[in-house]
Amino acid sequence: MPDGRHPDGPTEKCGVVGVSLDERDAARPLYYALYALQHRGQESAGIVTHDGFQQHSHVEMGLVGDAFEAEDLETLKGATGVGHVRYPTAGSVNSSCAQPFSVSFKSGSLGLSHNGNLVNTAELREELAASGHAFTSDGDTEVIAHELARNLLEADLIRAVKRTMNRIHGSYSLTIAHDDTVLGVRDPQGNRPLCIGELDDGYILASESAAIDVLDGELVRDVRPGELVVLEGDGAGFDSYQLVERDNTAHCFFEHVYFARPDSRIDGQLVYDVRRELGRQLWVESGVESDVVLPVPDSGRAFASGYAEAAQAEGAEVSFAEGLMKNRYVGRTFIMPTQDARERAVRLKLNPIRDVVEGKTVTVIDDSIVRGTTSTQLVELLRDVGAEEVHMRIGAPPIVAPCYMGIDMASREELIAAGCETDAIREDIDADSLAYLSIDAVAEALDSTRADLCLGCVTGEYPYDIQGESTDRDVIRPDIGDAAGDTGVAGSDD
Repeated sequence: MPDGRHPDGPTEKCGVVGVSLDERDAARPLYYALYALQHRGQESAGIVTHDGFQQHSHVEMGLVGDAFEAEDLETLKGATGVGHVRYPTAGSVNSSCAQPFSVSFKSGSLGLSHNGNLVNTAELREELAASGHAFTSDGDTEVIAHELARNLLEADLIRAVKRTMNRIHGSYSLTIAHDDTVLGVRDPQGNRPLCIGELDDGYILASESAAIDVLDGELVRDVRPGELVVLEGDGAGFDSYQLVERDNTAHCFFEHVYFARPDSRIDGQLVYDVRRELGRQLWVESGVESDVVLPVPDSGRAFASGYAEAAQAEGAEVSFAEGLMKNRYVGRTFIMPTQDARERAVRLKLNPIRDVVEGKTVTVIDDSIVRGTTSTQLVELLRDVGAEEVHMRIGAPPIVAPCYMGIDMASREELIAAGCETDAIREDIDADSLAYLSIDAVAEALDSTRADLCLGCVTGEYPYDIQGESTDRDVIRPDIGDAAGDTGVAGSDD
């Protein structure tokens, strides 16, 4: 762990998109879609397009608005393409890991965007390198690209994707440009989100439906776990190939709790509605009488709204107020690389409104506690402006373990809940009371069961075989099959 952050190897919480249109160039729709997914990654942004003759690529470090100039979009010719925004995590933070990752080979060209994290990267890289593949980055995305390229030399498109899925293990949602064909692939347990949308002149694949909305498109459905979606040329439709079936899923509950935009639909549910329901459940489980309920913006807002509504429905004399104002030019604190930067960012990021807080008992609703730094400083800020009591309520269970599925949280040593009981955490952050939401309440709000959610960060039990970590499920080693004539087709959508 060269930089002191958590597991060896790169992890990602990124945004991916792919489009196939009738006639107009794909670059500008991809650019707008990436803007809609900017919250999923701020390190780099890129687009790869194909115009029927050659592949065009533009990938730069920085935010979407900084990575592209108008003339860059003009050079990205072609009606098909994929895009990516990357989140800064472990691994190289430079252009070598920026995406989409491009590969040219004898059978054509690939542009590949990846959200997720493989758990068998090292063994695949070693095998591919031994067979002559040269790597330019330390990311797992390049491993996927080389593996797929190798399989495309020996098999047709569908079979090559199947072989690749049979080899890569872990979480992934992929958008792939293979010459002028655009593909979407979701891992067999659906850990990372991916959806399909219909546009006026074509189709789109995206991490979140908000990217479809910004293009005035219509959400068709989520890509199913283990499914390959092939967007037809000229934006005419899409074909579906169910390449692997599994009895259970491992949807990441944290997408609904924190990462996704509240206006996105993921796995059939509007994120905003889920967060409000989580807030209502939080009141049911651990409601506390107070004068005012304050959300920690932005993701805490829907939780607090649901919490206050449930409290008022039971006759509690509590008001909902925006008592913490956010400086929108400061990024998310827990992704900042050093503890000092995180501590400074909290004070830059949030300013309490004295008139809302002074002389009041306050309940603060947040989506999670990771290291505890932000919560400690929030309590201190509120006390400084005259809060008589500060109660913390968290819309997720305690985070006790790292995520190896593509979310950068912290190392186990940095997680405040990894070695502390709730009352010890309450004392540490100097709150008058502290309560988390239960796992069962999360499952209920998601209209799911524990068995169909990835709960590794709150249980320490993972749906994938991770060296040195426990797992309470079958390891993902899918025997997809690759016999002649067996394409695993389960139907076609158009």
